[in-house]
Amino acid sequence: MKHSLISTFVALLAIAAASLAQASAEIGKSAPEFSLTDSKGAMHKLSEFKGRVVVLEWINLSCPYVKGHYKNRNMQNLQASAVERGVVWLTIASSAKGSSSYMDAAAWNDSIAQHGIASTAVLLDVDGTVGRLYAAKVTPHMYVIAADGTLAYNGAIDTADSADPEKIAKARNCVTEALDALLAGNKVPTAATRPYGCGIKYE
Repeated sequence: MKHSLISTFVALLAIAAASLAQASAEIGKSAPEFSLTDSKGAMHKLSEFKGRVVVLEWINLSCPYVKGHYKNRNMQNLQASAVERGVVWLTIASSAKGSSSYMDAAAWNDSIAQHGIASTAVLLDVDGTVGRLYAAKVTPHMYVIAADGTLAYNGAIDTADSADPEKIAKARNCVTEALDALLAGNKVPTAATRPYGCGIKYE
């Protein structure tokens, strides 16, 4: 009887592990489903946007690398351009409550206005569930999801690997490249790169 219970437990653990593996973010596979509330209190579910290209941008406004992209409006211009082209741009804050980079909804709404953030919505992932689901490591860590719901790009925003706005301006933008390819009906030429930035404060 004891052996049977152990076997059942081991089997259940294997099933759980398999389910987690299937749910992880993997290029060419369905992007993991999630739902999050935005800074204005509205709920957003990834599956609602199937049929449209989606960008996920992990953010921490106190991060020098993020500041480098927002200072010269590089990120805001990318957001606005993508949204104008019919792309859904979801900016995700996974900083844990109590961490130095945490902001509540009111603070985020003030920051959206102050910085001119032009994404579709800023989503609050305070417990880090979605960040961990996608294995988001840094800010800005970028993901692009194709219209069919598969993950098409995972990695850095560009090739600068720097917080210097001048170097950012001269870099090849990987997200723009991925969006151009997908919106033209083509395969993303470089599906994965090494993300750079500040480590996400999950705890």
